[in-house]
Amino acid sequence: MARGELRIYLGAAPGVGKTYAVLEEAQRRAARGTDVVIGFVETHGRQHTAAMLGDIEQVPRRTMDYRGAEFTEMDLDAVLARRPEVAVVDELAHSNVPGSRHDKRWQDVQELLDAGIDVLSTVNVQHLESVNDVVAQITGTTQRETVPDEIVRAAEQVELVDMTPEALRRRMAHGNIYRPDKIDAALGNYFRVGNLTALRELALLWLADKVDEQLDRYRSQQGIAATWEARERVVVALTGGPEGETLIRRAARVAARSKGADLLAVHVARSDGLAGADPAQLARQRVLVESLGGTYHQVLGTDVPAALLDFAQGVNATQLVLGASRRGRFAQLFARGVGVTTTALSGSIDVHLVTHKQAGKGRRAAAVPAALSRRRRLLGFALAVLGVPLLTLLLKTLPDLTITNDILLFLAGVVGVALVGGVWPALVAALGGSLLLNWFFTPPYRTLTIAQADNLLALAVFVGVALAVSWVVDVAARRTREAARAAADAQTLAAVAGGVLRGERPLPALLEQLRETFGLRAVSVLELAEDASGRPERAREEHAWGVVASVGDQPPCTPESGETAVPVDDRITVVLCGRRLEAADRRIVEAFAAQAAVALRQERLAEEAATARPLAAADRMRTALLAAVSHDLRTPLASAKAAVTSLRSHDIEFDEHDREELLETAEESLDRLARLVANLLDMSRLQAGVLGITETAIGLEDAVPLALDELGPAAATVGTDIPADLPAATADPGLLERVLVNIIANALRYSPPGQPPTITASAHAGQVELRVIDRGPGIPEEQWEHVFLPFQRLGDRDNQTGVGLGLALSRGLAEAMGGSITPETTPGGGLTMVLRLPAAAQTSSEGPQE
Repeated sequence: MARGELRIYLGAAPGVGKTYAVLEEAQRRAARGTDVVIGFVETHGRQHTAAMLGDIEQVPRRTMDYRGAEFTEMDLDAVLARRPEVAVVDELAHSNVPGSRHDKRWQDVQELLDAGIDVLSTVNVQHLESVNDVVAQITGTTQRETVPDEIVRAAEQVELVDMTPEALRRRMAHGNIYRPDKIDAALGNYFRVGNLTALRELALLWLADKVDEQLDRYRSQQGIAATWEARERVVVALTGGPEGETLIRRAARVAARSKGADLLAVHVARSDGLAGADPAQLARQRVLVESLGGTYHQVLGTDVPAALLDFAQGVNATQLVLGASRRGRFAQLFARGVGVTTTALSGSIDVHLVTHKQAGKGRRAAAVPAALSRRRRLLGFALAVLGVPLLTLLLKTLPDLTITNDILLFLAGVVGVALVGGVWPALVAALGGSLLLNWFFTPPYRTLTIAQADNLLALAVFVGVALAVSWVVDVAARRTREAARAAADAQTLAAVAGGVLRGERPLPALLEQLRETFGLRAVSVLELAEDASGRPERAREEHAWGVVASVGDQPPCTPESGETAVPVDDRITVVLCGRRLEAADRRIVEAFAAQAAVALRQERLAEEAATARPLAAADRMRTALLAAVSHDLRTPLASAKAAVTSLRSHDIEFDEHDREELLETAEESLDRLARLVANLLDMSRLQAGVLGITETAIGLEDAVPLALDELGPAAATVGTDIPADLPAATADPGLLERVLVNIIANALRYSPPGQPPTITASAHAGQVELRVIDRGPGIPEEQWEHVFLPFQRLGDRDNQTGVGLGLALSRGLAEAMGGSITPETTPGGGLTMVLRLPAAAQTSSEGPQE
């Protein structure tokens, strides 16, 4: 059965028209005769959206009971049984009511797709997992309903439903998004122009990356190597020389001229012996590139211009920035240089040759002699075959030369051939030269007979010296080639190690570096299942291997599905796809594989550390708890004990007034002790995750007076302003009272005389907000989070304010009920504590509704 296709309508914010657009598409398909049903659509009371439902069949929703309230969710089984061609499922990131088959609606959608049903869905950029923290910084609201990016990226189509911030705010003001009582609060909070502009940019950039992926995949599938200038990408070539910083800054300015352009720096580590790359310079230049928002890359290549252009075409670059040649004018007479050659071969890629202070001054270090190529060996044979006879003709025309002179000149010729072509051309030249010396220059002439013994010795020495010199030249060339290859490998591994150390996720970064360095299609790290270890017959089964990490297109899932497999240990294997590597390349791949195993262990150790971190925090909490209990429980205990001891004493006779005062002291001390112990127990339950919560609908107009009553006469002056039509909040009544008592008590403690705290309440975006406002000294913004740490009193150690658990416990209880507590600065001075709780009429507390 073919898997269904997913089409997603992406929006920057609620109200841009995603649901309306998805219903328009459903109507179009239904009009063409496609079997379309509505699996789940939430209109949020918007008339135009509801009208778009039309006569499309709606699968009845499933009603579920949760904590005494009824909720409706998509009936997944009913949609699967109906088996339509297309199902409309709104709000992909929605969290299902506990007790549903799946926790998230996107998991329901995955099951529909697996059943071969096409799905039309919607999602806001704020619900994408990768930008969740960015959205929280922009809007101040953390979205707990998220969907993994890979789910959205895997969709066959992602369509952006766009609207300008000004138009969206007009829709809001006209009542087309929220009810009238929520409009003002929404416009002043989430739907500010700055928020909407930033969210719109996030949506556009995310979709642009998705389009880039699709374009790269299409070009790869179609074998298209030509540059498509769909987006500006500027590549700057670095040699490791001092001019690199100039080139990087120039390339950054070129990229800055185009909005959204990419900056990439590439260094070609040559394997043909060309030296000059300073690792320290490259490290500094890499840091500069990354600080300017670019990325650093390193590739291997013997032909530098070809390697540069291969890389540029591979990343679909539009511009290439090179430095003017550092070679002197004399050197440029014999070779055009990298810049000129690259420009001639660049095709549609624009090449910028940037001048710099080092241009034309020559290289700081002499070039290492290149290894002997096939071309040089052929040239050596040509010199041996043609040069030695020409030298013979030349010597025949020169009079008065002795046999010694002739031998020395022939020896010089053989050495020249050895320097050009190596040992085999030199051997041909030596043998040919010895025969010609014997025939033309050794008596008796024109015969191969040697009459004098010293001439025979001279010829023998000539042949021996010629062979020795040619052998030394050949060995030196081999050693140079090996050293150059080792240096290139070392540079690559150094770049890899640096990338692993700097990367937030070292394993994927390492695999991407390996794939890029050797021009591979895909790389995977595979792990053998524990039950298959040591069993070769099980290791050959496909399901015995698991993909730990992979990069590239169609990564291999078994060692046999790739061209090269490099085992790391008994269970870990790195598999490469795209081309079969040479034997010399396998050594560096093995080093990559070893680094991959280290990176994998690092990731797993980090996961274990993350698991152990809560245990360590709990231990610290218990230590602080014991220290606090031993110190702060003594005062109320001592006061209560002193009062009771005095009352029981027979030595002193107390009158009625004194007895009442002692009893009141004992009662206050015991009440304070009871609150302290209750806070300690609740904090312990919160830390252990076993705090029992029973949520119900409760009005703040009922909860606030109860909290004030518990605080006693001190709270009589607190002002309250709670609207009569305020929606009820969803909370545990007992825990809510504890939260309010702690917050109000804290405000009373720091309020100056004659300026008691004020409590106000409002509601918007599905939340009820209660503000406790005091006019006290306030708290600097950089210390706001400190007051929510257990056992913190900002240096106040008066032994009368408890163990510093009030605000920490209050935030923990609020979050356990699905709410939050955040501090704000009171205009004119002071501190405002804002308690947010989900409104009872809402099924979710996640920011603005769709």
